[in-house]
Amino acid sequence: MAPYTTIRTPRLDIAYLEWNPAGARTAVLLHGWPDSPESWHTVAQRLAAEGYRVLCPALRGFGATRFLDPATPRSGELAALGRDLLDFIAALGLARPLLVGHDWGARAASNACGLQPDVAAQLVLLSIGYGTNDPSQTLALEQARNYWYHWFMATPRGADTVRDDAQAFTRYMWDTWSPAGWYTEAEFAQAAHAFDNPDWAAVVLHSYRHRWGFVAGDPAYADDNARLTPAPQLAVPTLVLHGGADTCNLPATSEGRAHYFTGGFERRVLDGVGHFPQREAPQAVADAILKFCATWPAAR
Repeated sequence: MAPYTTIRTPRLDIAYLEWNPAGARTAVLLHGWPDSPESWHTVAQRLAAEGYRVLCPALRGFGATRFLDPATPRSGELAALGRDLLDFIAALGLARPLLVGHDWGARAASNACGLQPDVAAQLVLLSIGYGTNDPSQTLALEQARNYWYHWFMATPRGADTVRDDAQAFTRYMWDTWSPAGWYTEAEFAQAAHAFDNPDWAAVVLHSYRHRWGFVAGDPAYADDNARLTPAPQLAVPTLVLHGGADTCNLPATSEGRAHYFTGGFERRVLDGVGHFPQREAPQAVADAILKFCATWPAAR
């Protein structure tokens, strides 16, 4: 795998992996939590072979991405992730790339499109339901049970676990969010290396606490948060891929969302796949992305 490259944005030095720099089109693939850019390796290779320039950045708090100013709040709020993506696209001078995101990365990609409607040609969201960021949203009891780790991180005990035992904590997610036996020790170790970032715990804790209104956001994102709440309709053609065996975000959480998408919408459930489709079924994910982009060649 190629080494990381770094690009400077207004708030961050963002580290990213790249395939096929001379590709005619660009795809930006954004990882989720708890994961790393390497999660896209197989999908990225496939898209690169089909002519895409593929970029996989490390989100704030992950890997070699670093804040420029020690005084910047280590916010993990979802609006910040969307703004970081817009800054990344602007810094590299990308023209309407394909945006593909998993989990946190999906929220970053959809929020970027909400903040700048013409930023992407197509949007692909893995393992989440759009419009689910409202702290007052209704949750089915089964989904509330699945979100135990959100509430745990709002407690002092949970915060200590995130800070002091990140690998055990995140491994438990990998072990319980997908059918057994889906990853190797080497794959987890590679992903967990991204959690060694000195800001990882602070960003993670703030993200989940802010999501439910337990802590204030960074005032720098107040306007962005206002624009994203309630979730705006998106005009970019959008594909949602959800694992049928996802026990983090139940497949039902992405049902009934077509009204949010005015530029074209498709949703596919991947049978037997858990919360990490790009790792568990990378060829199926790549096939779905390529087919969707051929069907919806550009945002209208």
